[in-house]
Amino acid sequence: MKALLIILSIVVVLYVAVCALLYFKQESLLFYPSQLPADYQFRFPGQHEERWIKAEDGTRLHGLLFRAPSSKGLIFYLHGNGGAVDSWGEVAETYTRLQYDVFILDYRGYGKSEGQITSQAQLMADVQAAYASLLGEYPESRTIILGYSVGTGPATWLAARQQPRLLILQAPYFSMRDLATRLYPFVPGFLVRYPLPTNELIGQVKAPIVLFHGDRDEVIYYESSLKLKPLLKPTDKVIILPRAGHNGMSDNPRYLQELVKLLE
Repeated sequence: MKALLIILSIVVVLYVAVCALLYFKQESLLFYPSQLPADYQFRFPGQHEERWIKAEDGTRLHGLLFRAPSSKGLIFYLHGNGGAVDSWGEVAETYTRLQYDVFILDYRGYGKSEGQITSQAQLMADVQAAYASLLGEYPESRTIILGYSVGTGPATWLAARQQPRLLILQAPYFSMRDLATRLYPFVPGFLVRYPLPTNELIGQVKAPIVLFHGDRDEVIYYESSLKLKPLLKPTDKVIILPRAGHNGMSDNPRYLQELVKLLE
């Protein structure tokens, strides 16, 4: 009996230690930034320019604005959790070919952006500041917010507060808390400090919404989009891409076909 109690005590201590680690080291589990030197030169084809945004606390955020030859508007693009704009910039051509400028923001600690992400509120405020910095050039009636993977939560939050022309979500999660508890069922949901509640916000978005999800997504299970569908407006769409995984959506033939219809 005494041995059993000792074993149970060890298990409890280990469980608490793991939960504490997940709680306090959450940023390193969720975000995988690549950093770039201040003098890094981007070599993308076509016209592009660096933009700097000052966050509420004075931190300098960085992004790239890609110009289309004859612009119809702006794609405000919030990328996934890995890399930086030096790799994400490759997606811009998909949209500039359709005559849309593209702005890709690097979150704190990504690329040339200063600082580190330390809270959900901070992340959202940074996204809002970047969006606001472009309003003088691009009216919301010509602005599309697009979020991919981790970026879908902030994109939904932003679209719920603003009035964009359209919201596109690529591989969205129902909420980060939902995804975390699915991946780590032994972890209580309240430990997730970045709940990113897409499910609570998506019903507040007045703009049209289109969700894209590959049915073989190995990172964010595609039923996440199916769970969001009942929360959408009757005119919104959920488009499941057959045999598509988590990456490479911008080159997916079905996605490109649907994108042309949306941007026309």
